[in-house]
Amino acid sequence: MVLDITFLLLGFGLLIIGANWLVDGSSSLAKKFRVSDLAIGLTVVAFGTSTPELVVNIFAAVEGHHDIVFGNILGSNNFNLLFILGVAGLITPLVVKSRTVWKEIPLSFAALLLLFLIANDFLIPEQNLLSRIDGLILLAIFLFFLFYVFTQVKTDVEVHRDYKEMSTLKIIALITLGLGGLVAGGRLVVVNAVDLATDMGVSEKIIGLTIVAAGTSLPELVTSVIAGIKKNNDIAIGNIVGSNIFNIVFILGVSAILRPQEYNPAFNTDIFMVAFGTVFLFFVMFAGKRHRLDRWEAGVMLLIYIGYTLFLIKVEI
Repeated sequence: MVLDITFLLLGFGLLIIGANWLVDGSSSLAKKFRVSDLAIGLTVVAFGTSTPELVVNIFAAVEGHHDIVFGNILGSNNFNLLFILGVAGLITPLVVKSRTVWKEIPLSFAALLLLFLIANDFLIPEQNLLSRIDGLILLAIFLFFLFYVFTQVKTDVEVHRDYKEMSTLKIIALITLGLGGLVAGGRLVVVNAVDLATDMGVSEKIIGLTIVAAGTSLPELVTSVIAGIKKNNDIAIGNIVGSNIFNIVFILGVSAILRPQEYNPAFNTDIFMVAFGTVFLFFVMFAGKRHRLDRWEAGVMLLIYIGYTLFLIKVEI
């Protein structure tokens, strides 16, 4: 068990380093083309910080660890919404543009609703299976999201120049090394998470929802907290909302195409929790004219996440 934990932590370390290099390289590349902070937060940073979830899910999907596939994504989305925004909001109140509140947050809720319908076979009866057709549907939504963000780039002209320019060679090196670290780290996480679940006598579902989900979400945590401290709230919020959209429509879409994924209806509770967190975020941001997440609201989100995690552990025991 000690060896499993050691290699699991090593895998998380490689995921964090790899994601950080990938985000740095990709963000610098985007800035060279005068892409706005909001667009970068919703795409480049969101995708970069979601690559740990992607790599872990690719290995888990191919090897048939269905509970880790869904647990990683739903657990990560809950961690993103309730824990990360809770921590970032406690450090400093987050004020964002109204467009994020009115468009991107509802879009993330719509993606979650679609997942609930297709995973529970309300659209295509397949005995709780996320099929390749479902995966194609999710990827089609992902392409729509990319097109939407592309149209926003044309209208969102606010670009911050407070960034360190990099040479093209350094950008390519960071992106390449980052991807390498992600692949190695993702493999270590999946193998040792499964072994750890076996050693501890707990289900892969719980390991996926807690340890794996929190570990793969560490890049989002670091990115949003640092962005909040630097008062770059558009990236702090855009990173989380964008990551949650990416996780569902892109990563689960890819996972299902690689191999149809059996869905455990027990995950519906976790879908409801993500839905609650999304709706809660929307209303607290909409309540004030400044679209602001205050410290007390962030504290409530953090407490909800802690309670949710304790509930998962209690049910498992």
